[in-house]
Amino acid sequence: MQGLVRAVRRFGCTNIQRRFASTLVIAEHNNSALNAITRSAVTAASKLGGDIDLLVAGNNCDKVVEEAAKISGVKRVLKASAPHLERRLAEELEALILQTHNANKYTHILAASSACTKSVLPRVAAKLDVNQISEVIAIESEDTFVRPIYAGNALATVQSSDTVKVMTTRATSFDKAEMSGSASIEEISSAAVGLTEWKSEELSKSDRPELTAANVIVAGGRGLKSSENFQMLYKFADKMGAAVGASRAAVDAGYMPNDAQIGQTGKVVAPDLYFAIGISGAIQHLAGMKDSKTIVAINKDPDAPIFQVSDVGLVDDLFNVVPTMTEEIKK
Repeated sequence: MQGLVRAVRRFGCTNIQRRFASTLVIAEHNNSALNAITRSAVTAASKLGGDIDLLVAGNNCDKVVEEAAKISGVKRVLKASAPHLERRLAEELEALILQTHNANKYTHILAASSACTKSVLPRVAAKLDVNQISEVIAIESEDTFVRPIYAGNALATVQSSDTVKVMTTRATSFDKAEMSGSASIEEISSAAVGLTEWKSEELSKSDRPELTAANVIVAGGRGLKSSENFQMLYKFADKMGAAVGASRAAVDAGYMPNDAQIGQTGKVVAPDLYFAIGISGAIQHLAGMKDSKTIVAINKDPDAPIFQVSDVGLVDDLFNVVPTMTEEIKK
């Protein structure tokens, strides 16, 4: 240690209390399967350097833990299994994350951006008296990050001097980590906070892929004119095994449910193939899909903004084009 101090003094540096980087990643799952966005979060964490711990909080989630242990780059999986963690309520998860951080003194607490983490991590940041950095799309160093602002029309490079960086990442901006690891598994205890109680939920069931995980997405806008006309998109999507989404205008008009909304205030997607049908291309919508690898736009308005970001554009009446494409795919 004395040799280290002499070396530090020799090179003019007096701050020898700097911690080695270590990151706690919060796993996203449903107690039976790991959400793929967790693997993207691990990839983001690997760019920070240091060890990565993955926290799996739930109930009867052994399959999730086993899957998590296979993610490359993860050194340790922390398993917290208890009835009060089954629904991953914000108050319960917040207390667990703080408990885990206090025991390990992480330099970064990170999770992929989701409905759950948008509720939990601001609480964690507030308790730690630090700023949260949201929707990170690139990591330049341990303390410098890039995130979109103004609905994705500008990028801000943010440098944080907080002792603990609490951050969410945009899953579509980071590749999924490989599944070739062999992390150790450690069980941790968790006491119930008991401030809230889960009552019930109503989920829409579908055999189609989930929007954020789909390779192909067919999205419709206000140009479809009614919820009945979305059945035409469903038939088209089913021929390709695609998910079906909608613009905010279509959701606000009652054509599609809220969980189908793609955009700044909806879901952010980046599939291999994205069909924008009857969507004008408002900034709010583009913020949620412009990272798609190939964008096909169908709109009868040649001046629609969607054509500015599309790779393939067709100026035509969707009510003629979509049935024709469905029939061609059948052949």
